[in-house]
Amino acid sequence: MTVVTPLYRHERVGSTLDLLHELAEAGAVEGTAVVAREQTAGRGSRGRVWHSPRGGLWLSWLCRPASPVAAEVLSLRAGLALAAVLDQMDDLPPIGLKWPNDVLLGDRKVAGILCEGRWQGGELGWIAVGIGLNVSNPLADEVAATAVRLADFCGDVTPDSILPVLLEQLAAIAGRPPELTRDELAAFAGRDWLNGRVLTEPVRGVARGISPDGALRVEEGGGRTAEIRSGTVVLGQS
Repeated sequence: MTVVTPLYRHERVGSTLDLLHELAEAGAVEGTAVVAREQTAGRGSRGRVWHSPRGGLWLSWLCRPASPVAAEVLSLRAGLALAAVLDQMDDLPPIGLKWPNDVLLGDRKVAGILCEGRWQGGELGWIAVGIGLNVSNPLADEVAATAVRLADFCGDVTPDSILPVLLEQLAAIAGRPPELTRDELAAFAGRDWLNGRVLTEPVRGVARGISPDGALRVEEGGGRTAEIRSGTVVLGQS
């Protein structure tokens, strides 16, 4: 089934997230999307620069969840949606999800997800879901050793061939319950790149999956398990 959703296409913008926030403030409906062939001011998590030259898929998608609680799992759901799209491609390495917002091929990052919420008074107005997917774009020198592109495995793939399928997967997120369902937890567990790995940050311990509200579970020892809802993951020695 083809999903009909407001889609704004641009050749070159500062940030698709910024444009989507403007549309949302003006009353854009859930599912509205902004895509650009190039971003000059793309951003990743924690203020990092997201290099967005031509050849990649630089997309922002609008979600208006009924409950603020649903916002906590939105990046995980978007990761599952993108993984489902990549599953349809041949010759890719194993597709992994790294809490809270990275999609990996093998051990290298192919996509990142950034969710930005805006509040109106005391209520959540909307969330802009930014997705940056390396397709055939050149990689910046500083990430070349840890990132990867789809074109490294599938030479004929293009952003335009991925976009409609991804929008269809994202549309299925709307209206889901605030917490991850049993099926979603199982799907994430099957791709959980961190599970069983030793962490030094945000706490010391061993990653043991995620909870229904999207928290990372870390076994600290002594029978204690911490549930982490924010922070940067740093791997330690196993």
